[in-house]
Amino acid sequence: MQKPFKPVGKSQLLSHAVERAVEDSIRQGQLAPGMRMPPEFQLCEQFGVSRTVLREALRMLSGRGLLRIEKGRGIFVSELTTETVTTPLELYLHQKLGPLYWLNVIRARQIIEPAIAAEAALHRTSEDLDRLEQDFRELQDCRSGSGDLTALDMAFHLHIAEASGNPVVPLLVQPIHTLMPRIKTSVHQVVMDARESAIAWHGKILQAIADGVAEEARLCMARHLDVSEDHVRQVMEVEAADVAAAPQEEPLVVSAP
Repeated sequence: MQKPFKPVGKSQLLSHAVERAVEDSIRQGQLAPGMRMPPEFQLCEQFGVSRTVLREALRMLSGRGLLRIEKGRGIFVSELTTETVTTPLELYLHQKLGPLYWLNVIRARQIIEPAIAAEAALHRTSEDLDRLEQDFRELQDCRSGSGDLTALDMAFHLHIAEASGNPVVPLLVQPIHTLMPRIKTSVHQVVMDARESAIAWHGKILQAIADGVAEEARLCMARHLDVSEDHVRQVMEVEAADVAAAPQEEPLVVSAP
């Protein structure tokens, strides 16, 4: 069997160099999903590294979802999934999320989702339309808390992305949509007609997609997200007012002896 790897250089952290070499082989198609990697001792020999270095590299590759380590069976190249692609971005965005980021989230949606709605109007299938209509009915019928409302809301928008006919589009919007529950919870606490507004605009967007009118779908989605931005601004104003009204702690004064 031809050795697929060469010894790594000493000028960089060895485990990272091994990690990068394996990733490059996956990118170039030399390692295909499901392929079994050589055993550890052969990999150590090929890379010219210790078992400790190799195992650290394998741990990093496994953590990123590129390799699958099965005890007693071996090391396998993983089949990448949607979660493999979107989860790192979701985690990053969750760490950064705060009131100032809420507007950035909505504005990101304003940039991409009107165009997605237009594409859905042009490319949706009858199955896509059935699913969107089901989403809309469930949103109308929902009488539970904001968590269920938000889940139904985001399902509707994700299914529009899938109806665009472009498999890359859902990957772009899904990490952003995972941020919405925290935002929507605050919106529903402050904006009393938020639910009714969402239902009304979802109905207009659905109708435009069902009619196959791309420009109308784009305009309805844009207006829907403009209203969402207004709701977020209302929440931010309330929170700012609460902070301003909160009693300030008196500075601690230490008397001289």
